[in-house]
Amino acid sequence: MAKASTASVQPADHNLTAAVDWEKVAKTVFVSRRLDDLEEQKLLPDRKMFYQFSARGHDLAQVILSQRLTHAYDAAAGYYRSRPLLLGLGLPLEEALSASLMKVGGYSDGRDVGAVFNFPNPGGAKGLPMAGGVGTQYTPTAGWAQAIEYYRNILKSPEVGNAIALVLGGEASVATNGFWASLTIATTLKLPMLFYIEDNGYGISVPSTFQTPGANIAANLASFRNLTIFSGDGTDPEEAVRLVNEATNHVRDRNGPALLRLTVPRLAGHSGQDTQAYKGAARIAEEKTRDPILKLRAYLVPKILSEAKWAQLEAEASRDVEAALDVATKRPMLDPKDLCRNVFTESDENGAPVVQKVGGLLPAGHKFPAVSEIANSQGPRINMVTAIRRTLELELATNPKMVLFGEDVGPKGGVHAVTMGLQEKFGDQRVFDTSLSEEGIIGRAVGMAMAGLLPVPEIQFRKYAEPAVEQLNDCGTLRWRTGNRFAAPMVVRMAGGFSKCGDPWHSQTNEVQWVHAVGWRVAVPSNAEDAVGLLRAALRGNDPTVFFEHRNLLDNAWSRRPYPGDDYVVPFGKATQTMTGDHITLVAWGAMVERCEEAAKTSGYTADVIDLRTLMPWDKEAVLASVRKTKRCLVVHEDNITAGFGAEIIATVSRDCFMDLDAPPERLAMPDIASPYAPALLQAAVPGVEQIRDTIVDLVTF
Repeated sequence: MAKASTASVQPADHNLTAAVDWEKVAKTVFVSRRLDDLEEQKLLPDRKMFYQFSARGHDLAQVILSQRLTHAYDAAAGYYRSRPLLLGLGLPLEEALSASLMKVGGYSDGRDVGAVFNFPNPGGAKGLPMAGGVGTQYTPTAGWAQAIEYYRNILKSPEVGNAIALVLGGEASVATNGFWASLTIATTLKLPMLFYIEDNGYGISVPSTFQTPGANIAANLASFRNLTIFSGDGTDPEEAVRLVNEATNHVRDRNGPALLRLTVPRLAGHSGQDTQAYKGAARIAEEKTRDPILKLRAYLVPKILSEAKWAQLEAEASRDVEAALDVATKRPMLDPKDLCRNVFTESDENGAPVVQKVGGLLPAGHKFPAVSEIANSQGPRINMVTAIRRTLELELATNPKMVLFGEDVGPKGGVHAVTMGLQEKFGDQRVFDTSLSEEGIIGRAVGMAMAGLLPVPEIQFRKYAEPAVEQLNDCGTLRWRTGNRFAAPMVVRMAGGFSKCGDPWHSQTNEVQWVHAVGWRVAVPSNAEDAVGLLRAALRGNDPTVFFEHRNLLDNAWSRRPYPGDDYVVPFGKATQTMTGDHITLVAWGAMVERCEEAAKTSGYTADVIDLRTLMPWDKEAVLASVRKTKRCLVVHEDNITAGFGAEIIATVSRDCFMDLDAPPERLAMPDIASPYAPALLQAAVPGVEQIRDTIVDLVTF
């Protein structure tokens, strides 16, 4: 395999980084073992914690690997058995134990499982937030690795140097979508990414023969293009050091991604409650003979460390853990009144955002141009496609950290023509096509956002988001579950809804899923002017946002508006009233706004027509004020009726306007079916003007 050019990058200092601080290795392994013992023998039985995942057996190789993460732009994404690596990076012991004890000062202040780590580590390698799902760590790591290349090649940032991205996973995780999606990303782009697979032979109780043929992912990937394989024994100190050094040097020297597979024993159950009865006594006994701490002692004592020094390090580790336990035990639990904080960006007493430590543009001090809520309309009416494209173009031109990507967004310009010409203008590093993997698209965006870029991924059709749901959900909870340590602001452009026809695969809306998901802002513009303002507000915000582009509105005549200006924004949570009347309040968004207007005009009654524009947050005050005036409410939406967002609005109206109502609040929506293909069937399924008009009459004459 040919090496990438290293003309502008200093080669890795192999002599320095190959040196191992064996005292630190030994003490960190002792600390890890003491933490495992403490949790298994005391904290778990005393019910001071509820989930415990021992790293015993995995610890030595992880600690050795931690000593190779020496760059401030290095990042490591692990999983629930990766604490030894974090300890090697300098994770404070009181922080680790505060997490186990669900106390303030842990990784999440008790919001998340104590084994799910994160470590901002200012000035050092970042411990990217872990998630509870197996395999979810892979694609965000690929995104961080791609961000390294972006900083190096596009932003010309010398400080990124020869940084690398490391991902850790067990052998069972190589069967997940995330693993294969990230492998495709890393190898097609030749990213500085190291896959470290800890092969202990079991995914809980399932042997590795169920995960990959022959139970050896390294052997199976031996001929994978642009991937260099390293494989060996992770319990042998000398072999582990050699392989770790070779693998990390390979990636730091810009030779492309590598996979390091080390075999290790899992010397405890999968979790604290697991008895390992499925292994059998002979297998458990054999694994104990491969305990890496026994091999480490034999390797170090007496030729490198004396017996006395070995004993001293073990005693120091115990004292340090006991001291940290004392500190952590005295820390308070999170005050329940703070439980709902940090779902979205919060402001201080002066109105300034309380910025996360890692992720997005704000931690680096990025300043956006001034904005205005007043539309400075100019020129002819344009369709929504043109409005979105023009906004993306301006924001790309003014924000060098913004990147736009997805399937077919490059030379083709998107299947809806929204990104036409953008790659030609901004280059294929800023506007680029991806592999056909929505998991890879969104997961990569999470990593890029955490690395300080503004990713704008496209999901071609709403239904296609399903393979990415895990990454979308994990992204939304990121700020909350790390206590505002990390965030991943991005704007996910997502097309859907009916067009000239429907069908179950391209015409779904189901926007309520993202309203229900934690931490996502949701915009559903009905016209070109609002599309400009909402998209610009999202791109200059600090939270992940779903920007829904309705297919029927992209070139719809009613949705055309003059361009409102290069500084125009629409604040999230602020509805607009498109018609004014006295008899009924009609609430809609997206494609249903036009139909509500037409129905109101032909009903014989006057109506307040409220276009919500955003569903998270939604403008409750505007709706309630109108209903108190008109005494009636009809919500119209395209999504299925059961548990659709209309139910939320009706519940709020029923509670807060109960004494004001002269008729029961009502919903019109699609039946609980997928969108039908035949136009006549589609017309019967989606609320139409006549149906809306008839319902208006029924409610006004109730």
